[in-house]
Amino acid sequence: MREGHHVSGDHTRRPEDEEACATAAFAFELGVLKNMRRAGWWHAGVRDPESVAEHSLRVAQLASLIAAEEGADPARAAFLGLWHDSQETRTGDIPHTAKPYLASRIDNRAITADQTARMPEMAAKTVREAVDEYESQDTAEAHCAKDADKLECLIQAVEYRTAGYQNLQSWIDSSRAGLRTEAARRIADAALRTSPLTWREHV
Repeated sequence: MREGHHVSGDHTRRPEDEEACATAAFAFELGVLKNMRRAGWWHAGVRDPESVAEHSLRVAQLASLIAAEEGADPARAAFLGLWHDSQETRTGDIPHTAKPYLASRIDNRAITADQTARMPEMAAKTVREAVDEYESQDTAEAHCAKDADKLECLIQAVEYRTAGYQNLQSWIDSSRAGLRTEAARRIADAALRTSPLTWREHV
């Protein structure tokens, strides 16, 4: 055999090697979220909206801040926010205007189960439990993560409005109306009366 030549289709892989390959494959799949645009903003004329990955990062960050104010676990809330849209690698980002035409509700738990099916047991369980908790909305951390999703949308709408885009009030109104925690409501109201560049005044 030539030096450096690797035989493809090696059947001597151990189970842990297969699981590592599955985890690597999932990592590549998650990379799709960096290229996937948040499609609803196209309706408002935003030609190059933020990616799902960019949205998810600020959701996780806001979830931790909301949780800290609400007496919940900031780390857990952030973790739920981090995974809340991970299924969109397979469905795409579906704007709410499309949902009435779908034959059935998308089952994020089922998608996550498929995504993690070949991964190591504990890794798969970690992701599945996070998605299940977020979808069930039975914990304070899940409430904080859900509010963070809506709050991030509101803040993004304010940023796009400041950049000159119009007709964004419906995004702001629906996001604000959906907030359940007092901390998220306070932050939303402050965001609506604060310039996106206010933070520069304190540097």
